[in-house]
Amino acid sequence: MAEETESLRELIRRARFVLFDFDGPICRLFAGHSAARVAVEQVRWLEERGLHGLLTEAERAAPDPHAVLRAVDRRRPGSDLVVELEERLTQQELTAVASAWPTPFADPLIRTWFAVGAHLAVTTNNSPSVANRYLTTRGLAGCFTPHIYGRTQDLHLLKPHPHCVNRALAAMGANLDSSLMIGDTPSDLEAATAAGIAFLGYARNERKAKVLKDAGAEAIVVGSLEPVVGILRERAA
Repeated sequence: MAEETESLRELIRRARFVLFDFDGPICRLFAGHSAARVAVEQVRWLEERGLHGLLTEAERAAPDPHAVLRAVDRRRPGSDLVVELEERLTQQELTAVASAWPTPFADPLIRTWFAVGAHLAVTTNNSPSVANRYLTTRGLAGCFTPHIYGRTQDLHLLKPHPHCVNRALAAMGANLDSSLMIGDTPSDLEAATAAGIAFLGYARNERKAKVLKDAGAEAIVVGSLEPVVGILRERAA
């Protein structure tokens, strides 16, 4: 435990450019507006247009609206269908902002890291307008502006592709050795690794922690952001 704490402290000490995934480390976007329900509505919308066969049975049953969107894009890349489905997902995400739950300690972590001079960015598979709206409601947008990078209509560039991570790093003029990404999924870890930067996993339960650990044995995973805030406050004292 002491060794893990020291590894975490060293990871935080080096970080001058910090990239946050949005849904997970900053908030639970679909806490009050079910992602599974959004996925069901996407599938129903496709079926109403006679496109039932566009998805496999497993894809139709997936509780993840991003999985449905990716599946359609694989079969109809660049089509008007994909554009409309992505726009519909963005509207659902914007609706979800009103009932999103802040991740415990995320707000003070962001404010503290910004206060000690770190450069912050959001790198997410959600729409950047959604991240910006949420951060604005929390009074946090100024800690990130203009570095909010999210989903575009080039869906093949979603994480685990490092596109949004590389965009953020380039725009901030970041040094890779002093850059850190905080994420809660294996795709976040893959994107950070591909971009050549350190990764800190956040897992709100044991199941998510195991998934992250299984994806990368070297990854440090925390179950709460509180110790990260504590380490930063030590540094600021």
